[in-house]
Amino acid sequence: MAEPKDDDFLDDIERAMEDEFEQDMSEISDEDAEVDSLRAERDALQDKFMRALAEAENARKRSDKDRREAQQYGGSKLARDILPVYDNMKRALDTATDEQRKVSKALIEGIELTMRELRNVFAQHGITVIAPEVGDRFDPQLHEAMFEAPLPGTKAGDIIQVSAQGFMIHDRILRPAQVGVSSHTG
Repeated sequence: MAEPKDDDFLDDIERAMEDEFEQDMSEISDEDAEVDSLRAERDALQDKFMRALAEAENARKRSDKDRREAQQYGGSKLARDILPVYDNMKRALDTATDEQRKVSKALIEGIELTMRELRNVFAQHGITVIAPEVGDRFDPQLHEAMFEAPLPGTKAGDIIQVSAQGFMIHDRILRPAQVGVSSHTG
């Protein structure tokens, strides 16, 4: 009878070992699941961090661009408002006759000095004059056609009159030059 007890004892040991093995496997399974969960959480946080870093870099670049544009083009409205002053002084100088220049020499020189200083200030702020000449080709990027008329001896699209000079600030148009354009095709 000792043999059956030994078999039962062995069966109990086997069952105990199987239970312990299953428990160990369960713990390993739980640990693997926990490690997998932590890895997934780490990957998600790393992804969020990389996205936040990229967004911060993009915001920095946008801010730099906005700052540069504000620095370059911030005075555009003021510059546009001053252009009629330039135009009026230019007209005054252009219409002054030789006799008026002799009689009012100091006044004319004062206006010329003021114009020179205004051009210097424009240059300091990146403002350049667009000064088309009669006979130049019309460029819709730089010129505004005020009228179109046929003029013998010209080609269609030639500038036949300049009403007002244009201005650029750096690479942007402040005001296009105002011109008359030939519609003559022959």
